[in-house]
Amino acid sequence: MKGQSRLDQIMDYLKSHNLVTVDQLVAAISTSPATIRRDLIKLDQEGVISRTHGGVTLNRFIPAQPTTLEKMQRNLVEKQAIAQAAASLVKSGDSVVLDAGTTMLELARHLTHLQLRVITSDLHIALFLSEFKQIEVTIIGGRIDDSSQSCVGDHGRRLLKNIYPDVAFVSCNSWSMEKGITTPTEEKAGLKEDLLGNARRRVLLADSSKYGSWSLFCVSPLQNLTDIITDSHLSEEGQSALRDQAFTLTLTSA
Repeated sequence: MKGQSRLDQIMDYLKSHNLVTVDQLVAAISTSPATIRRDLIKLDQEGVISRTHGGVTLNRFIPAQPTTLEKMQRNLVEKQAIAQAAASLVKSGDSVVLDAGTTMLELARHLTHLQLRVITSDLHIALFLSEFKQIEVTIIGGRIDDSSQSCVGDHGRRLLKNIYPDVAFVSCNSWSMEKGITTPTEEKAGLKEDLLGNARRRVLLADSSKYGSWSLFCVSPLQNLTDIITDSHLSEEGQSALRDQAFTLTLTSA
């Protein structure tokens, strides 16, 4: 087998497993331990993987935020199931804060039958919900981030610091038990922190493909949340770690 083809097989296996050992890779790829170790050294030098005492995992540092168009094409079925589960937490008369993102837009589609006050940073969500007369929509304002078509900056943060919503839903591109919710920019981290800050119920909506990855700036430890809703593809290790916490973990199946 050519070396590059073998490296591709290693990467494919790592993408579907959170943490793997050399023995697992030997069995999966049908090659020798010495060959696997040489391949892992190469991948480590390229910064693609992280090697720990427990095994090997992908280096899942995310340096930049994907665009809305890129996110719309990823894990749509999982996002729809997560949004449907999240909608069950909202009742008529609630005040709700919706973060920006494609999962949040899916959630908004499940709320249109309710009488609500909705505060959001997302232009797409604000325009969509403004069509429903029983929903009062407030957009937080500020500069528009062109990658997410959402508001950022101190103007929106001031508003979020002065409201006390029933429930706040936050999204993310990366999350883990160890590092919490993280984001590539300090500006987005501060906004998301304030979005959660005063809410009675604080809910993370994130599909399992983002678990175990991280970015530079921390939004919040997971322990500050009341609920996490993700999909059932989350690894067994991830499920075990999250179930031992005080927040409520919901796993959806598409």
